[in-house]
This record gives sequence, structure tokens and C-alpha cells, in this order.
Amino acid sequence: MPTRHTPYLLGLLAGVALLAANPAHAATSAANVENGRYLARAADCEVCHTAEGGTPYAGGRAFNLPGIGVIYSPNITPDKAAGIGAWTDQQFVDAVRKGISPGWKHLYPAMPYPAYARMTDAQVRDMRAYLATLPPSSNKTPDNRLKFPFSIRSFMVFWNVLNGPASTYPDDPDKSAEWNRGRYLVEGPGHCGDCHTPRTFSFGLDSSKTLGGSVVNGWRAYNLTSDKQSGLGAWTDEELAQYLSTGHADGHGTASGDMADVIGHSLRYLNAQDIHAMVVYLRSIPPLHTAADTVETRTPAAGDATLPQNTRGARLYASACAGCHMPDGTGRQSSFATITGARSLGADNGRNLVQVLVQGSGMQTATGVQIMPHFIGGGLSDHDLADIASFVMTHFTTATPTNMERAVQNARQAP
Repeated sequence: MPTRHTPYLLGLLAGVALLAANPAHAATSAANVENGRYLARAADCEVCHTAEGGTPYAGGRAFNLPGIGVIYSPNITPDKAAGIGAWTDQQFVDAVRKGISPGWKHLYPAMPYPAYARMTDAQVRDMRAYLATLPPSSNKTPDNRLKFPFSIRSFMVFWNVLNGPASTYPDDPDKSAEWNRGRYLVEGPGHCGDCHTPRTFSFGLDSSKTLGGSVVNGWRAYNLTSDKQSGLGAWTDEELAQYLSTGHADGHGTASGDMADVIGHSLRYLNAQDIHAMVVYLRSIPPLHTAADTVETRTPAAGDATLPQNTRGARLYASACAGCHMPDGTGRQSSFATITGARSLGADNGRNLVQVLVQGSGMQTATGVQIMPHFIGGGLSDHDLADIASFVMTHFTTATPTNMERAVQNARQAP
């Protein structure tokens, strides 16, 4: 399997070959490829277009949409039959920015083209230049399995009238260059709202609750507004920048689930200036209170002796969890294992805590893959996991666990 560095090396070798023939053209081409690689990472293309354990960008990842069906991401390698190798640049631009692929085939908004419309044609062509350097894959994407009437692609014409796509917009002269860059990254290639904004009845983004938090694939995508109780208002700029660039911030825990994928394959590759710009913009989002994302954390006293042993959940935590997370929540082997202060330990009835116990989580980092293993099939019953979750919620937060065994069973059934 090609490594993450293979596309870059291929692009570099191609640039060197062109340099000998036409120095001016080669310099421009190399710059376009490098910019395209940066934008493809900012847009998080690899995660969505790679099946679990599959070839990067070769498609096949399943998106389970409740009430709609299953959509599979397409192959976007330069293979001419299975991928996009036979597409023109303009066809690629139309697909990314308008949601229309060759043959007037309308894409479903699992592809966030309303957000990608914030990019310019030139930027999207640069992305295509980068994708053209990838090894072609003949992997064929499974057919979508959609319920009627969602199976009728032409209906997307009406969806676009209601919900987008948007378009590029000029910088706001009353705002700083950092704010404008941050808005572009958050609302454009980053498409943060697609996970962190609730959906309307038509499955468009609810503009009245922009970035106010939502549930995606069974995981809670938390409130990103400046609300101090349920959003990011209590975070410092440094903490937010650390979380976006590494996936962990002391006092706020570690990214998991889909957010871990975003960090590992996208945000950690952005330069410090762009991460700061995103922080500046997120700070300006008006506060929107979300009850499900509100939780009061508590920090247990340090030391093993402070772990209570008078409940079943506490004893299970001591045997199954404390080896990595310590009784007081501090990580033993790595700071990524530090869980004190994490919203996920109690918010929304511990939804993401339960998801991690059932589904596990992994994140690519600069020092390797950080893994939180799941506990399904490890000798622990649903009742055991419910007791662990209940203990964690009451030990590290003031939340009140409610019907946790049902929560565990729901997490098992999540896509």
C-alpha cells in the first residue's frame, strides 16, 4: 500500500522531470500540486474517500444516513475507468463546487459541495492537480442503497434551490485578515458546519443553530460557538489551537470518533497561521447555548488511593481503565490518555464516552497512532460497560447517568 508520502514524492519527481524540459511551466505546476495537496488536506478529502483499511482516495466508505439509506464515497484517484482520470478540470470543478458530476449526475450532500463552493475554481483545479499525482486505483464503488424518493437523483435540483450551494465571497473589509482567512477555512474547505450544525427537515443546515452542535454517526459533534457553558467560550486561544492542531488539549481531553479522523488526516497538517485564523474566527461566533453539550466537570484528587471501590463500576474502572487513564484521569503513558476536564465524559448522557467504549477510537498524530481500544468482545457485558460509564460520569463530572445499558445498546447499533 502506498504511504502517505507517496503522492508528494511522485509530484516531486514529476516536477523535476518537467523542470528539465520547461523550467517556468515546471515551477508553476509544482506550486499548484503543493497547494492542491494542502487544500485537499484542509478539505479532509482522504477520510471520506477511503474505505476502512482501503487504498487512500479509492472510495468505498459507507455513509449511513438514518431514514435515507447508505451512500458510498466515490473513487477519486486518476484511474480513467473507476476514478476521475477521464474527467476534465472543469468537470471536476463543477462536481466539487456545484455538486454536478459528468453526465449531469447530481451528487448527494454527503459530499459537502455547498461548503466547497467557498473555494475558487483555481483552488479546486489545484486540488485536481494534486489528485492526479496519486497512484490510480481500479477499486469500484458499491452502488448506493437509498430509499425512495431519495434514490431519485434529479430531486437534488430542488434540494439545491433550498440549501445551496453557496459561492465564494469577498473579504469583509471591517474584519482582520486573520478573521477572513479563518472564515474561509471553517466555512469552506473545513466544512465544520456539516457536522457541528443541526439539520433541518430537508436535511439542509439549520442556519438558526449554526455550529451549535449535532449528532453524526452516533457521535456528538459539540457546540463550537462562544458560549461559555456549552461551547468554546471557556477555552483559551492556546488550548483551542492545541486541540485543533494535535487532537488534545490539557483540561479538555482528546478528540475521538469522526473528530479524531479530522485531526489526524486534516487539521494537523495546517500551518500555525491557519490554525490561529480558525481560532480567531471561531471566537467571533455568537454564543448559542446547547443543553446537551453542557456539563460540569470535576477533578478528582491525585493518587491511586482516591479511587473509590464501593461500586461495581469503580471496581471495573480500576481493572479495565485505570492502567492507562489513572484513578484521577491523568494519562499514564501519554498526555493523549488524560481525560480530566473532557466534555465527552458527561455531556449528552455520556454519548461519546459510551461510543468510545463500544466503538473505540484511533487518531494519527505526529508521534504515531493513538489508540483507545473498544471493549466489545473483551469479556465485558453491556451491563459492565454501562456501569463503567456511570462511574466515569459521576467520578469526573456532575452528570446524572440515565439508562446507560440502553445507551450502550444504541451505540452498538450506531453506523
